[in-house]
Amino acid sequence: MTDAERLLWRHLRAHRLGGQKFRRQHPIGPYIVDFAHSGARLVIEADGGQHNGSAGDAVRDAWLQSRDFTVLRFWNDEILLNIEGVLEAILGELAKGPPLPRPLSLPGEGRSRTFIDTGFS
Repeated sequence: MTDAERLLWRHLRAHRLGGQKFRRQHPIGPYIVDFAHSGARLVIEADGGQHNGSAGDAVRDAWLQSRDFTVLRFWNDEILLNIEGVLEAILGELAKGPPLPRPLSLPGEGRSRTFIDTGFS
């Protein structure tokens, strides 16, 4: 882990940030993300200079977002020099709650489904 990742993990681990549970180096599909909050569908990435304008990051973010994950990216310098601001941004995103799931199909697309009323509520 980089110095920035270690610092951020110190604040995220063991429910230290608002009692929330984060995972480090968490696999999601074909990717391993720096930090993830599964319940909130939130991914946090700590990026160094190699990520500046990275096409691979754009593809990865699009894949995660297509599966209803929100991706927050912070530069390593930002984490090291403004950890309180970074934590506030993360808490702000958590306060929004998890994204609403996308419908399985849009009206007029795919097969129609018939639901049978079984009398149970």
